[in-house]
Amino acid sequence: MQRYSLGRLCVCRVGFGAMQLPGPGVFGPPRDHDEALAVLRRAVALGVDHIDTAQYYGPGVANELIREALFPYPDSLALVSKVGARRDRSGGWLPDSQPDQLHRGIEDNLRALRVGQLAAVNLRLTGAGPPGQQFDDQLAAMIQARQEGLIGGIGLSNITREHLLRALDQTPIACVQNPLNLVDRASMPVLRECTRRGIAFVPFFPLGSAFARPSPLLGNQHVISIARRLGHTPAQVALAWVLGLAPNVLLIPGTSSLRHLEENLAVAGITLDKNAQQQLTAIAA
Repeated sequence: MQRYSLGRLCVCRVGFGAMQLPGPGVFGPPRDHDEALAVLRRAVALGVDHIDTAQYYGPGVANELIREALFPYPDSLALVSKVGARRDRSGGWLPDSQPDQLHRGIEDNLRALRVGQLAAVNLRLTGAGPPGQQFDDQLAAMIQARQEGLIGGIGLSNITREHLLRALDQTPIACVQNPLNLVDRASMPVLRECTRRGIAFVPFFPLGSAFARPSPLLGNQHVISIARRLGHTPAQVALAWVLGLAPNVLLIPGTSSLRHLEENLAVAGITLDKNAQQQLTAIAA
């Protein structure tokens, strides 16, 4: 598997996202607890060394499953989380982004996963607008957590290129997590900036929103046609397109199915021919 740097570490370019392990809407217990554990263990057995999670997945469910399945963790495993949001009792998503809340969120992740340090933690922005003093204060809290040894690197999520540039004036950035897929390419300027600066770019929703069922991307007739011609699934073709955008792209496709896990990880060995890449690139147009 090809590798790329994630802060101080070097990880396989196809990892695993834990968002789909909890119940529907990323809330509550998993549909099948034993299969969720099996998926995590199989992922690591197949070479995954980068797992993306969050304490607010569940809330608490994803991290508890990761700990139950994998603790004590392999030395090579990079556990990456995010802070800046929380869930209410009905599963609603709320901001949790004041500096003290960010610090507490990091500590909650550490306790749940039973580790002393996370490879990286992403500051996830929940509000629109240009970067300003609030962003600087949030970033200062992340820098303090790194200085305390709680996190190895600082990541940013749901940001603009302007956020990235402002952050880089203050601190190194280990990774950026933004939505990016065949039909949502708004984050391409951010990806290009990350590529230019050697920063890992971790696209979330690489197959379209996890909350859209059925997926309009995977139902696209062009994607289906190309997948049939190449002998792959539509999901594999869509993931391979994203992975092929730049060498610093790190995929974290998530699933609660062993079959889908193996299909997702096989993307590391898929190279799209020039015709397929061009046809897929033309879809959004």
